[in-house]
Amino acid sequence: MPPGSALARIEGSARILALIKLANVGLTLIWGFAVTYVFVRALPLREFQSFLLLVAFGNFTISAEFGLTSIVYARLRRHWLGNLGPANLGPGNSGPGQDGAGGFRLEEMGVLFLFLGLLIVGGLAILSVSLAAGGLRTGMPLLFLLFFLSACLNLPALLAKRALAAVDGNFLWEALDCLRRVMTIALLLFILQGLDPRVSVALQLCVSAAVIGYAIALVHRRLGMEARHWLSFRVGGGHVRRHYLRDIGASAAFTISEILAYNAPYFTIAAATHDARPMLIFDFFFKMSRSLSMLVRATVEAALPRITRAFHAGDGVRLRQLMVRALGAALFFALAASAALLLLGEWLFAKLFDGRAAIDRIDLLLIGGALLALALICVSVYVQGALGRFTLLLGRSLPFLAGSLLSVPLARIFAPERFDLLFLILYTLTLFAAAFIHGLSLRQLMGKRA
Repeated sequence: MPPGSALARIEGSARILALIKLANVGLTLIWGFAVTYVFVRALPLREFQSFLLLVAFGNFTISAEFGLTSIVYARLRRHWLGNLGPANLGPGNSGPGQDGAGGFRLEEMGVLFLFLGLLIVGGLAILSVSLAAGGLRTGMPLLFLLFFLSACLNLPALLAKRALAAVDGNFLWEALDCLRRVMTIALLLFILQGLDPRVSVALQLCVSAAVIGYAIALVHRRLGMEARHWLSFRVGGGHVRRHYLRDIGASAAFTISEILAYNAPYFTIAAATHDARPMLIFDFFFKMSRSLSMLVRATVEAALPRITRAFHAGDGVRLRQLMVRALGAALFFALAASAALLLLGEWLFAKLFDGRAAIDRIDLLLIGGALLALALICVSVYVQGALGRFTLLLGRSLPFLAGSLLSVPLARIFAPERFDLLFLILYTLTLFAAAFIHGLSLRQLMGKRA
Protein backbone atom coordinates (compact mmCIF):
# COMPACT_ATOMS: atom_id res chain seq x y z
CA MET A 1 0.00 0.00 0.00
CA PRO A 2 1.31 3.50 -0.80
CA PRO A 3 2.10 5.24 2.53
CA GLY A 4 -0.40 8.04 1.98
CA SER A 5 -3.27 5.96 0.62
CA ALA A 6 -6.66 5.83 2.33
CA LEU A 7 -6.20 2.10 3.06
CA ALA A 8 -2.80 2.75 4.64
CA ARG A 9 -4.36 5.42 6.88
CA ILE A 10 -7.11 3.00 7.89
CA GLU A 11 -4.57 0.27 8.68
CA GLY A 12 -2.62 2.77 10.79
CA SER A 13 -5.62 3.77 12.90
CA ALA A 14 -6.03 1.70 16.07
CA ARG A 15 -9.57 3.05 16.53
CA ILE A 16 -10.77 2.01 13.08
CA LEU A 17 -9.10 -1.39 13.43
CA ALA A 18 -10.74 -1.87 16.83
CA LEU A 19 -14.16 -0.99 15.38
CA ILE A 20 -13.94 -3.37 12.42
CA LYS A 21 -12.54 -6.12 14.65
CA LEU A 22 -15.33 -5.62 17.18
CA ALA A 23 -17.88 -5.72 14.35
CA ASN A 24 -16.38 -9.01 13.21
CA VAL A 25 -16.39 -10.34 16.78
CA GLY A 26 -20.07 -9.42 17.02
CA LEU A 27 -20.82 -11.40 13.86
CA THR A 28 -18.71 -14.32 15.09
CA LEU A 29 -20.61 -14.36 18.38
CA ILE A 30 -23.93 -14.26 16.56
CA TRP A 31 -22.78 -17.19 14.43
CA GLY A 32 -21.64 -19.17 17.50
CA PHE A 33 -24.92 -18.63 19.33
CA ALA A 34 -26.90 -19.25 16.15
CA VAL A 35 -25.24 -22.67 15.82
CA THR A 36 -26.54 -23.64 19.26
CA TYR A 37 -29.92 -21.94 18.75
CA VAL A 38 -30.50 -23.71 15.43
CA PHE A 39 -29.12 -27.18 16.16
CA VAL A 40 -30.69 -27.55 19.62
CA ARG A 41 -34.01 -27.14 17.77
CA ALA A 42 -33.08 -29.15 14.70
CA LEU A 43 -31.70 -32.17 16.59
CA PRO A 44 -33.05 -34.43 19.37
CA LEU A 45 -31.47 -33.78 22.79
CA ARG A 46 -29.26 -36.91 22.70
CA GLU A 47 -28.14 -36.01 19.20
CA PHE A 48 -27.41 -32.45 20.34
CA GLN A 49 -25.24 -33.72 23.21
CA SER A 50 -23.21 -35.67 20.62
CA PHE A 51 -23.06 -32.49 18.55
CA LEU A 52 -21.54 -30.62 21.52
CA LEU A 53 -18.84 -33.31 21.76
CA LEU A 54 -18.22 -32.84 18.03
CA VAL A 55 -17.77 -29.10 18.61
CA ALA A 56 -15.32 -29.84 21.44
CA PHE A 57 -13.38 -32.23 19.18
CA GLY A 58 -13.34 -29.51 16.53
CA ASN A 59 -11.89 -27.10 19.10
CA PHE A 60 -9.16 -29.63 19.89
CA THR A 61 -8.34 -30.07 16.19
CA ILE A 62 -8.29 -26.36 15.43
CA SER A 63 -6.08 -25.67 18.44
CA ALA A 64 -3.70 -28.45 17.40
CA GLU A 65 -1.90 -26.10 15.02
CA PHE A 66 0.26 -25.75 18.15
CA GLY A 67 0.47 -21.99 17.99
CA LEU A 68 2.21 -22.02 14.60
CA THR A 69 0.17 -19.02 13.51
CA SER A 70 1.43 -17.06 16.53
CA ILE A 71 5.01 -18.09 15.74
CA VAL A 72 4.54 -16.93 12.15
CA TYR A 73 3.09 -13.63 13.33
CA ALA A 74 6.02 -12.98 15.70
CA ARG A 75 8.63 -13.85 13.03
CA LEU A 76 6.90 -12.22 10.07
CA ARG A 77 6.05 -9.08 12.07
CA ARG A 78 9.70 -8.56 12.98
CA HIS A 79 10.70 -9.19 9.36
CA TRP A 80 8.09 -6.71 8.09
CA LEU A 81 9.07 -3.99 10.58
CA GLY A 82 12.69 -4.47 9.58
CA ASN A 83 11.80 -4.00 5.92
CA LEU A 84 9.95 -0.79 6.78
CA GLY A 85 13.11 0.60 8.35
CA PRO A 86 15.51 0.10 11.30
CA ALA A 87 13.66 2.74 13.34
CA ASN A 88 10.76 0.35 13.74
CA LEU A 89 12.99 -2.16 15.54
CA GLY A 90 15.01 0.20 17.63
CA PRO A 91 18.78 0.61 18.00
CA GLY A 92 20.90 -2.45 17.48
CA ASN A 93 18.19 -4.52 15.77
CA SER A 94 18.10 -5.82 12.25
CA GLY A 95 17.01 -3.59 9.42
CA PRO A 96 15.84 -4.36 5.89
CA GLY A 97 17.24 -7.55 4.47
CA GLN A 98 19.23 -8.25 7.63
CA ASP A 99 17.15 -10.96 9.24
CA GLY A 100 20.06 -13.34 9.06
CA ALA A 101 20.04 -17.10 8.53
CA GLY A 102 17.31 -17.57 11.12
CA GLY A 103 15.07 -14.84 9.70
CA PHE A 104 11.73 -15.31 8.01
CA ARG A 105 11.70 -16.96 4.57
CA LEU A 106 8.82 -16.92 2.12
CA GLU A 107 9.10 -20.69 1.65
CA GLU A 108 7.85 -21.11 5.22
CA MET A 109 4.31 -20.18 4.19
CA GLY A 110 3.81 -23.16 1.87
CA VAL A 111 5.10 -25.60 4.50
CA LEU A 112 2.81 -24.21 7.19
CA PHE A 113 -0.28 -24.33 4.97
CA LEU A 114 0.66 -27.93 4.05
CA PHE A 115 0.92 -28.82 7.75
CA LEU A 116 -2.50 -27.33 8.47
CA GLY A 117 -3.98 -29.22 5.52
CA LEU A 118 -2.59 -32.50 6.84
CA LEU A 119 -3.96 -31.67 10.29
CA ILE A 120 -7.45 -31.24 8.82
CA VAL A 121 -7.17 -34.54 6.95
CA GLY A 122 -5.99 -36.28 10.12
CA GLY A 123 -8.86 -34.87 12.19
CA LEU A 124 -11.34 -35.88 9.52
CA ALA A 125 -9.94 -39.43 9.51
CA ILE A 126 -10.22 -39.70 13.32
CA LEU A 127 -13.80 -38.41 13.23
CA SER A 128 -14.72 -40.84 10.44
CA VAL A 129 -13.35 -43.79 12.42
CA SER A 130 -15.16 -42.60 15.55
CA LEU A 131 -18.46 -42.34 13.67
CA ALA A 132 -18.00 -45.73 12.02
CA ALA A 133 -17.07 -47.43 15.31
CA GLY A 134 -19.94 -45.84 17.22
CA GLY A 135 -17.68 -43.78 19.49
CA LEU A 136 -19.71 -40.72 18.52
CA ARG A 137 -23.33 -41.74 18.04
CA THR A 138 -25.41 -39.86 15.48
CA GLY A 139 -28.04 -40.60 12.90
CA MET A 140 -26.63 -37.85 10.64
CA PRO A 141 -22.93 -38.69 10.07
CA LEU A 142 -22.71 -36.61 6.87
CA LEU A 143 -23.87 -33.49 8.75
CA PHE A 144 -21.25 -34.09 11.45
CA LEU A 145 -18.48 -34.56 8.87
CA LEU A 146 -19.48 -31.44 6.92
CA PHE A 147 -19.75 -29.32 10.07
CA PHE A 148 -16.36 -30.53 11.31
CA LEU A 149 -14.75 -29.74 7.95
CA SER A 150 -16.39 -26.31 7.93
CA ALA A 151 -15.02 -25.60 11.41
CA CYS A 152 -11.55 -26.81 10.42
CA LEU A 153 -11.38 -24.23 7.62
CA ASN A 154 -10.69 -21.81 10.45
CA LEU A 155 -7.13 -23.21 10.47
CA PRO A 156 -6.06 -21.78 7.08
CA ALA A 157 -8.26 -18.76 7.84
CA LEU A 158 -6.31 -18.11 11.03
CA LEU A 159 -2.96 -18.41 9.27
CA ALA A 160 -4.09 -16.04 6.52
CA LYS A 161 -5.38 -13.62 9.16
CA ARG A 162 -2.15 -13.66 11.19
CA ALA A 163 0.00 -13.28 8.08
CA LEU A 164 -2.03 -10.30 6.84
CA ALA A 165 -1.97 -8.73 10.31
CA ALA A 166 1.82 -9.04 10.44
CA VAL A 167 2.15 -7.07 7.20
CA ASP A 168 -0.34 -4.36 8.25
CA GLY A 169 -3.30 -5.98 6.51
CA ASN A 170 -5.65 -6.17 9.49
CA PHE A 171 -8.48 -4.19 7.90
CA LEU A 172 -8.42 -6.23 4.67
CA TRP A 173 -8.91 -9.48 6.53
CA GLU A 174 -11.57 -8.20 8.92
CA ALA A 175 -13.65 -6.79 6.07
CA LEU A 176 -13.46 -10.10 4.21
CA ASP A 177 -14.30 -12.07 7.32
CA CYS A 178 -17.30 -9.87 8.10
CA LEU A 179 -18.66 -10.70 4.63
CA ARG A 180 -18.08 -14.41 5.26
CA ARG A 181 -19.83 -14.30 8.64
CA VAL A 182 -22.91 -12.51 7.30
CA MET A 183 -23.35 -15.11 4.56
CA THR A 184 -22.81 -18.12 6.85
CA ILE A 185 -25.21 -16.77 9.49
CA ALA A 186 -27.90 -16.36 6.82
CA LEU A 187 -27.32 -19.92 5.58
CA LEU A 188 -27.49 -21.22 9.13
CA LEU A 189 -30.80 -19.51 9.89
CA PHE A 190 -32.31 -20.91 6.68
CA ILE A 191 -32.30 -24.30 8.46
CA LEU A 192 -35.14 -23.02 10.64
CA GLN A 193 -37.03 -22.20 7.43
CA GLY A 194 -36.76 -25.77 6.18
CA LEU A 195 -33.36 -25.87 4.44
CA ASP A 196 -31.65 -29.25 4.86
CA PRO A 197 -28.89 -28.81 7.50
CA ARG A 198 -26.44 -30.71 5.28
CA VAL A 199 -27.06 -28.36 2.37
CA SER A 200 -26.69 -25.32 4.65
CA VAL A 201 -23.36 -26.49 6.07
CA ALA A 202 -22.08 -27.48 2.60
CA LEU A 203 -22.85 -23.99 1.27
CA GLN A 204 -21.14 -22.44 4.31
CA LEU A 205 -18.10 -24.54 3.43
CA CYS A 206 -18.04 -23.11 -0.09
CA VAL A 207 -18.38 -19.51 1.10
CA SER A 208 -15.56 -19.92 3.63
CA ALA A 209 -13.27 -21.59 1.10
CA ALA A 210 -13.77 -18.74 -1.39
CA VAL A 211 -13.09 -15.98 1.15
CA ILE A 212 -10.05 -17.75 2.63
CA GLY A 213 -8.67 -18.38 -0.86
CA TYR A 214 -8.88 -14.66 -1.64
CA ALA A 215 -7.18 -13.81 1.67
CA ILE A 216 -4.31 -16.17 0.83
CA ALA A 217 -4.01 -14.42 -2.56
CA LEU A 218 -3.68 -11.09 -0.70
CA VAL A 219 -0.87 -12.55 1.43
CA HIS A 220 0.80 -13.80 -1.75
CA ARG A 221 0.68 -10.34 -3.33
CA ARG A 222 1.64 -8.37 -0.20
CA LEU A 223 4.75 -10.49 0.40
CA GLY A 224 5.70 -10.52 -3.28
CA MET A 225 5.62 -14.31 -3.35
CA GLU A 226 5.93 -16.56 -6.40
CA ALA A 227 4.42 -19.99 -7.04
CA ARG A 228 7.74 -21.67 -6.25
CA HIS A 229 7.64 -20.32 -2.68
CA TRP A 230 4.44 -22.29 -1.98
CA LEU A 231 5.89 -25.51 -3.39
CA SER A 232 9.46 -25.39 -2.03
CA PHE A 233 8.64 -27.80 0.78
CA ARG A 234 12.21 -29.06 1.12
CA VAL A 235 13.71 -25.57 1.47
CA GLY A 236 10.88 -24.26 3.64
CA GLY A 237 10.72 -27.46 5.69
CA GLY A 238 14.45 -27.37 6.35
CA HIS A 239 14.26 -23.75 7.47
CA VAL A 240 11.29 -24.48 9.74
CA ARG A 241 13.11 -27.50 11.20
CA ARG A 242 16.28 -25.53 11.90
CA HIS A 243 14.72 -22.37 13.34
CA TYR A 244 11.23 -23.25 14.58
CA LEU A 245 11.80 -26.35 16.69
CA ARG A 246 12.37 -24.61 20.00
CA ASP A 247 9.40 -22.29 19.54
CA ILE A 248 7.26 -25.10 18.11
CA GLY A 249 8.03 -27.33 21.08
CA ALA A 250 7.13 -24.68 23.64
CA SER A 251 4.15 -23.45 21.64
CA ALA A 252 2.86 -26.98 21.03
CA ALA A 253 3.07 -27.86 24.72
CA PHE A 254 1.40 -24.55 25.65
CA THR A 255 -1.36 -25.09 23.08
CA ILE A 256 -2.04 -28.65 24.26
CA SER A 257 -2.20 -27.36 27.83
CA GLU A 258 -4.68 -24.64 26.85
CA ILE A 259 -6.79 -27.04 24.76
CA LEU A 260 -7.11 -29.43 27.67
CA ALA A 261 -7.72 -26.71 30.23
CA TYR A 262 -10.56 -25.11 28.28
CA ASN A 263 -12.17 -28.21 26.71
CA ALA A 264 -11.50 -31.13 29.07
CA PRO A 265 -14.59 -30.44 31.25
CA TYR A 266 -16.80 -31.38 28.29
CA PHE A 267 -15.40 -34.90 28.46
CA THR A 268 -15.00 -35.22 32.25
CA ILE A 269 -18.59 -34.07 32.77
CA ALA A 270 -19.78 -36.56 30.13
CA ALA A 271 -17.90 -39.31 32.00
CA ALA A 272 -19.27 -38.23 35.39
CA THR A 273 -22.98 -38.01 34.58
CA HIS A 274 -25.62 -38.55 31.89
CA ASP A 275 -27.61 -35.57 33.19
CA ALA A 276 -27.70 -32.91 30.46
CA ARG A 277 -27.79 -29.90 32.83
CA PRO A 278 -24.10 -29.84 33.94
CA MET A 279 -22.99 -30.17 30.30
CA LEU A 280 -25.30 -27.35 29.19
CA ILE A 281 -24.14 -25.08 32.03
CA PHE A 282 -20.50 -25.63 31.13
CA ASP A 283 -21.28 -25.10 27.45
CA PHE A 284 -22.96 -21.82 28.41
CA PHE A 285 -19.88 -20.80 30.41
CA PHE A 286 -17.64 -21.84 27.51
CA LYS A 287 -19.66 -19.70 25.12
CA MET A 288 -19.48 -16.71 27.47
CA SER A 289 -15.73 -17.12 27.94
CA ARG A 290 -15.17 -17.54 24.21
CA SER A 291 -17.25 -14.42 23.54
CA LEU A 292 -15.19 -12.40 26.01
CA SER A 293 -11.90 -13.75 24.69
CA MET A 294 -12.86 -12.70 21.16
CA LEU A 295 -13.74 -9.19 22.33
CA VAL A 296 -10.46 -8.91 24.20
CA ARG A 297 -8.53 -10.32 21.27
CA ALA A 298 -10.08 -7.75 18.93
CA THR A 299 -8.97 -4.83 21.10
CA VAL A 300 -5.52 -6.30 21.74
CA GLU A 301 -4.93 -7.10 18.07
CA ALA A 302 -5.94 -3.55 17.13
CA ALA A 303 -3.16 -2.33 19.43
CA LEU A 304 -0.59 -5.03 18.51
CA PRO A 305 1.00 -3.07 15.64
CA ARG A 306 1.90 -0.35 18.18
CA ILE A 307 2.67 -2.75 21.04
CA THR A 308 5.11 -4.75 18.91
CA ARG A 309 6.78 -1.56 17.64
CA ALA A 310 7.20 -0.25 21.20
CA PHE A 311 8.53 -3.58 22.47
CA HIS A 312 11.07 -4.10 19.68
CA ALA A 313 12.15 -0.45 19.90
CA GLY A 314 12.67 -0.73 23.67
CA ASP A 315 10.18 2.07 24.38
CA GLY A 316 9.08 1.07 27.91
CA VAL A 317 6.96 4.16 28.56
CA ARG A 318 4.91 3.67 25.40
CA LEU A 319 4.64 -0.08 26.03
CA ARG A 320 3.26 0.45 29.55
CA GLN A 321 0.79 3.03 28.26
CA LEU A 322 -0.52 0.66 25.59
CA MET A 323 -0.67 -2.30 27.96
CA VAL A 324 -2.66 -0.33 30.56
CA ARG A 325 -5.15 0.64 27.83
CA ALA A 326 -5.46 -2.98 26.66
CA LEU A 327 -6.01 -4.23 30.22
CA GLY A 328 -8.53 -1.47 30.90
CA ALA A 329 -10.54 -2.36 27.79
CA ALA A 330 -10.44 -6.07 28.65
CA LEU A 331 -11.69 -5.51 32.21
CA PHE A 332 -14.40 -3.16 30.94
CA PHE A 333 -15.70 -5.87 28.60
CA ALA A 334 -15.56 -8.44 31.42
CA LEU A 335 -17.50 -6.19 33.82
CA ALA A 336 -20.09 -5.40 31.17
CA ALA A 337 -20.49 -9.09 30.33
CA SER A 338 -20.82 -10.01 34.03
CA ALA A 339 -23.48 -7.34 34.58
CA ALA A 340 -25.37 -8.44 31.46
CA LEU A 341 -25.33 -12.04 32.67
CA LEU A 342 -26.83 -11.09 36.03
CA LEU A 343 -29.63 -9.22 34.28
CA LEU A 344 -30.29 -11.48 31.30
CA GLY A 345 -28.43 -14.72 31.95
CA GLU A 346 -31.40 -16.83 33.04
CA TRP A 347 -33.48 -15.69 30.07
CA LEU A 348 -30.59 -16.19 27.64
CA PHE A 349 -29.82 -19.68 28.98
CA ALA A 350 -33.45 -20.76 28.67
CA LYS A 351 -33.76 -19.26 25.20
CA LEU A 352 -30.46 -20.63 23.96
CA PHE A 353 -31.09 -24.21 25.07
CA ASP A 354 -34.81 -24.17 24.29
CA GLY A 355 -35.80 -24.55 27.96
CA ARG A 356 -34.03 -27.94 28.30
CA ALA A 357 -32.49 -26.86 31.65
CA ALA A 358 -32.37 -23.90 34.06
CA ILE A 359 -29.41 -21.96 35.45
CA ASP A 360 -29.18 -20.64 39.03
CA ARG A 361 -28.21 -17.14 40.20
CA ILE A 362 -25.12 -18.50 41.94
CA ASP A 363 -23.98 -20.09 38.67
CA LEU A 364 -24.24 -16.73 36.94
CA LEU A 365 -22.27 -15.00 39.73
CA LEU A 366 -19.48 -17.56 39.42
CA ILE A 367 -19.39 -17.25 35.63
CA GLY A 368 -19.23 -13.45 35.96
CA GLY A 369 -16.28 -13.69 38.37
CA ALA A 370 -14.52 -16.17 36.09
CA LEU A 371 -14.85 -13.73 33.18
CA LEU A 372 -12.97 -11.03 35.12
CA ALA A 373 -10.03 -13.39 35.66
CA LEU A 374 -10.19 -14.58 32.06
CA ALA A 375 -9.88 -11.01 30.73
CA LEU A 376 -6.42 -10.57 32.28
CA ILE A 377 -5.31 -14.03 31.12
CA CYS A 378 -6.35 -13.24 27.54
CA VAL A 379 -4.39 -9.99 27.39
CA SER A 380 -1.28 -11.76 28.67
CA VAL A 381 -1.58 -14.69 26.25
CA TYR A 382 -2.28 -12.58 23.15
CA VAL A 383 0.47 -10.03 23.78
CA GLN A 384 3.18 -12.45 24.86
CA GLY A 385 2.29 -14.88 22.10
CA ALA A 386 2.70 -12.08 19.54
CA LEU A 387 6.15 -11.40 21.00
CA GLY A 388 7.16 -15.07 20.76
CA ARG A 389 7.41 -15.72 24.52
CA PHE A 390 6.06 -19.28 24.27
CA THR A 391 8.27 -20.94 26.89
CA LEU A 392 7.12 -18.45 29.51
CA LEU A 393 3.46 -18.95 28.52
CA LEU A 394 3.85 -22.71 28.87
CA GLY A 395 4.98 -22.39 32.48
CA ARG A 396 2.10 -20.06 33.27
CA SER A 397 -0.50 -22.42 31.77
CA LEU A 398 0.28 -25.55 33.80
CA PRO A 399 -1.53 -24.53 37.04
CA PHE A 400 -4.65 -23.75 34.97
CA LEU A 401 -4.41 -27.17 33.31
CA ALA A 402 -4.12 -28.96 36.66
CA GLY A 403 -7.10 -27.11 38.12
CA SER A 404 -9.25 -27.77 35.04
CA LEU A 405 -8.53 -31.51 34.98
CA LEU A 406 -9.14 -31.93 38.72
CA SER A 407 -12.25 -29.76 39.07
CA VAL A 408 -14.87 -32.31 37.96
CA PRO A 409 -13.39 -35.38 39.79
CA LEU A 410 -12.95 -33.41 43.03
CA ALA A 411 -16.45 -31.96 42.78
CA ARG A 412 -17.87 -35.42 42.10
CA ILE A 413 -16.10 -36.83 45.17
CA PHE A 414 -16.96 -34.05 47.64
CA ALA A 415 -20.41 -32.98 46.41
CA PRO A 416 -22.01 -35.78 44.38
CA GLU A 417 -25.50 -34.23 44.66
CA ARG A 418 -24.43 -30.78 43.39
CA PHE A 419 -21.10 -31.52 41.79
CA ASP A 420 -21.94 -29.11 38.94
CA LEU A 421 -21.94 -26.19 41.40
CA LEU A 422 -18.73 -27.24 43.16
CA PHE A 423 -17.09 -27.82 39.77
CA LEU A 424 -17.93 -24.27 38.72
CA ILE A 425 -16.53 -22.93 42.02
CA LEU A 426 -13.27 -24.86 41.60
CA TYR A 427 -12.96 -23.88 37.94
CA THR A 428 -13.48 -20.20 38.80
CA LEU A 429 -10.85 -20.35 41.57
CA THR A 430 -8.47 -21.94 39.08
CA LEU A 431 -8.98 -19.05 36.68
CA PHE A 432 -8.29 -16.52 39.45
CA ALA A 433 -5.04 -18.28 40.33
CA ALA A 434 -4.01 -18.32 36.66
CA ALA A 435 -4.89 -14.61 36.32
CA PHE A 436 -2.64 -13.75 39.28
CA ILE A 437 0.29 -15.63 37.69
CA HIS A 438 -0.28 -13.92 34.31
CA GLY A 439 -0.49 -10.53 36.03
CA LEU A 440 3.00 -11.06 37.43
CA SER A 441 4.21 -11.98 33.93
CA LEU A 442 2.85 -8.77 32.42
CA ARG A 443 4.47 -6.74 35.18
CA GLN A 444 7.82 -8.39 34.40
CA LEU A 445 7.32 -7.80 30.67
CA MET A 446 6.80 -4.07 31.12
CA GLY A 447 9.65 -3.88 33.63
CA LYS A 448 12.08 -5.35 31.10
CA ARG A 449 11.37 -2.48 28.70
CA ALA A 450 11.53 0.28 31.32
